[in-house]
Amino acid sequence: MVWQPEIEELKYRESLAEQMGGKEGVERQHTAGKFTVRERIAKLVDPGTFQEIGKLAGSARYEGDKLVGFTPSNTVIGICEIEGRKVVLSGGDFTVRGGAADAAVGNKSAYAEKTALEWKLPYIRLLDATGGSVRTFEQIGRTYIPGGPGANHAPLLLNTVPVVSIVLGSVAGLPAVQACLAHFNIMVKKTTQVFVAGPPVVKAALGYDIPKEELGSEEVAVNSGVIDNVAESEDEAFNLVRRFLSYLPRNIDEIPQRTKSSDDPHRREEKLLSVIPRDKKKGYNPYQILKWVMDQDSFFEITPGYGRSRVTGLARLDGYPVGVMINNPMFLGGSMDVTAGNKVIRFLMLCDTFNLPIVYFADEPGFMVGLEAEKQGTLRVGARASCVTALTRMPWISIVIRQLYGVAGGLSFRSGGMFRRIAWPSANWGSMHIEGGTMAAYRREISAAPDPEAKRVEIERRLQAIASPYRTAEAFNIEDIIDPRDTRPFLCDFIATAQSVIESQMGERSTLIYLP
Repeated sequence: MVWQPEIEELKYRESLAEQMGGKEGVERQHTAGKFTVRERIAKLVDPGTFQEIGKLAGSARYEGDKLVGFTPSNTVIGICEIEGRKVVLSGGDFTVRGGAADAAVGNKSAYAEKTALEWKLPYIRLLDATGGSVRTFEQIGRTYIPGGPGANHAPLLLNTVPVVSIVLGSVAGLPAVQACLAHFNIMVKKTTQVFVAGPPVVKAALGYDIPKEELGSEEVAVNSGVIDNVAESEDEAFNLVRRFLSYLPRNIDEIPQRTKSSDDPHRREEKLLSVIPRDKKKGYNPYQILKWVMDQDSFFEITPGYGRSRVTGLARLDGYPVGVMINNPMFLGGSMDVTAGNKVIRFLMLCDTFNLPIVYFADEPGFMVGLEAEKQGTLRVGARASCVTALTRMPWISIVIRQLYGVAGGLSFRSGGMFRRIAWPSANWGSMHIEGGTMAAYRREISAAPDPEAKRVEIERRLQAIASPYRTAEAFNIEDIIDPRDTRPFLCDFIATAQSVIESQMGERSTLIYLP
């Protein structure tokens, strides 16, 4: 028992750290309807697995050799397990100076990032911090030149391990940027905000007052594409993290794990035969197709409130994780605008980074047209999407369920690697829609006719007669046309076959660099 006094002091110091910002700070957090950082960690991780790093870091006060006061660092970091998988975690403690940077000690969050990178473990940020503070200037006796997130390990992390950020308070400055330096991020409805800078800074810069709940609300963050998903509560946010990670490998050098599935890979869903209306002007529910084809209850949507003409998410086929996309005809007719293009680019980079085969249910009428689409730079985003599609290397299969037109329709195709494109009998395609292209291609003939309108209808009817997908199949311009009810068996077989291709590519590096 020689060192028992030192052990007692260690326990005492650990107890001080666990008090965080003190009773008042903890009560304020609870009054605001939020958990403390240590409560959050306990709720998120597997019980008894959190190994804290740097627990004793903080600001101590001494009288002689005696410790008389201690304020812990406002960042808690460590290694833990989530659903049996080791991850690195960092959490902001808002009870200690609001999580401001001038209360940080030793840049623990950067240490956590470095650990996740070098150990090749997924990284999770629990963000509840206000960023920098002018108090720091007074404390250090000078101002300083900003470093920025690039000075840390975030860019390398994004191309090595899965990264998740959860916004759990009013987040501004660097923590707000860190919210976006992730493959998946979440905020909690009503109790959280995310913005470049808060209302006082906006007032000083622009001269108007705005409450933080309006400036950084979930509506603003989701519509801008800053935040992927919104949770109803902190508990739901933690469940979303667990589910997202379940589809991904620990790092880029591993294959996503297959889970046991009770859903028959040969299941044929009769409803698929009637889901696409004969009337091209009528919409349908794309989520029903995903429900009927993918493993039951396996679809996990990512970024549902942004770029709504394209649905993206993770799912499973016979237990194998996949990335899945489908056009949504209920928004902009399913056409790709700037937001949908950005969403697709980021999603394809995610799949390619973490070895997820891609399944695309294509119903693409083309890029969004009109003055607003031109002002927003649809062409630039379309060009980027075209490049990203061509550079992906993961096995990819496209199922044309209704229409493919123009350059955007061509993004259902990739010329290299393991790729397949098939169609349902409901499919139609071309360089442009017959209805819109007839006047452009036959303008003189239509104008010279005694009855221009009748002539236009006649030409359109003539063109529609040769628009059958079977004529395209005769020229081997589409590989196969299948019964929609055979879609699930077809996809399950493709994804199972793809596993050996994915394994063979593990020693290679994707030419795509993941950018948030």
